[in-house]
Amino acid sequence: MIIVKLFVLYLILINLTGFAVMGIDKRRAIQKRWRVRESTLFLIALAGGSAGSILGMRTFHHKTRHWYFVYGMPLILLVQIGIMIVILKHM
Repeated sequence: MIIVKLFVLYLILINLTGFAVMGIDKRRAIQKRWRVRESTLFLIALAGGSAGSILGMRTFHHKTRHWYFVYGMPLILLVQIGIMIVILKHM
């Protein structure tokens, strides 16, 4: 049971990270400062932070003109949901 709690805590933290990094990158883009690499944004999503990243994209209107973000982030989320469904069915 402790593993489930730790996993839920991890998902909360990684999604908060995804949301925050989208906001930070948007602010830096406006200020014309050093930016977060797009690969880093995708790695956060792949690590489980796709929902937070999508919410950050929509909240901060960031990366919404890049097709690979508009379609890639939701695709990552759908794959992650599918994986979770398979795992939960086998528990």
